[in-house]
Amino acid sequence: MNAIAATADDRARSASHLPAGHPKVLTGKVGVLLSNLGTPDGTDYWSVRRYLREFLSDPRIIEAPRAIWYPILHGIVLTTRPQKAGANYATIWNRELDESPLRTITRGQAEKLAATFASDDRIVVEWGMRYGTPSIRGAVDSLIKQGCDRILMFPLYPQFSATTTATANDQLYRALMKIRHMPTARSVPAYYDEPVYIDALARSVEKHLATLDFEPEVILASYHGIPKSYFEKGDPYHCHCLKTTRLLRERLGLSEKQMITTFQSLFGKAEWIKPYTDKTVEQLAADGVKRIAIINPGFSADCIETLEEIDGEVREIFMNAGGEKFTHIPCLNDSPEGMEVLENLVRRELQGWI
Repeated sequence: MNAIAATADDRARSASHLPAGHPKVLTGKVGVLLSNLGTPDGTDYWSVRRYLREFLSDPRIIEAPRAIWYPILHGIVLTTRPQKAGANYATIWNRELDESPLRTITRGQAEKLAATFASDDRIVVEWGMRYGTPSIRGAVDSLIKQGCDRILMFPLYPQFSATTTATANDQLYRALMKIRHMPTARSVPAYYDEPVYIDALARSVEKHLATLDFEPEVILASYHGIPKSYFEKGDPYHCHCLKTTRLLRERLGLSEKQMITTFQSLFGKAEWIKPYTDKTVEQLAADGVKRIAIINPGFSADCIETLEEIDGEVREIFMNAGGEKFTHIPCLNDSPEGMEVLENLVRRELQGWI
């Protein structure tokens, strides 16, 4: 056994030779914590309201001064938006498990990743949401109780943004701030241009298109948008999205007209990064394009933004504008291609620890 591989075993042995009366210490394991955005616990008004209040209170999400934003948030937004959002969630809700697809899929990713590392009892896999439940704090507590003195945080966002990756890491360290025997932590970096990720996306596109009875004239790579002001302040998200699309386009052998980048999920009246997905599909139909496909490379799991917004609202916009064929290409989710990405990145980031 080399020195690196022996490290975790050495920590475990040292914890087993404690003097009498010493508090019990569990160490020697490494935690892998998968984290995604989050979900309400139900589709009812109050469940959605609790979720939106936490989400929209995050200063990384809404950068407006609190004195200006909070009266708006606790006034019209949290009065009217939960009912509409709840109705949208209801159209995609996993009725069998009584939860959102995002929770179902993230759990599946964690369970499959845990199975991959089952032969190594030093590795413990947990999952938690930045907003809502299960929480990142709860996942951290669980990992520590199982003897993890090192934690690899994996924010499941391929492209970095302060509104996603950064706030997930913020929440991890908020949890660690309350722990006396704080574990060492590191975070998986953005993987927007990783070959294993681009190849997985390409294979998912090829597999999906092979099931269709038509060939799309245009494929849109639609990403969640951010306000233009965030981009102007230095958020790298827009650049990461453009590079992902370019690499995917090259991998599939498509032209710039055959695969284009768009942005969705706008909120508020401020200008967001463009082009907008809904306006683009409407214009494509007006220009005579009859068959399109949309993929969401910025989402690691299907959720309300992909299932209800893209496969619901955007589909309807395109068809009503004159389109004839529309297909949504699922996210990588816990598919073999998706799990290959997660496993590859986790193994790389655990080097030196395992």
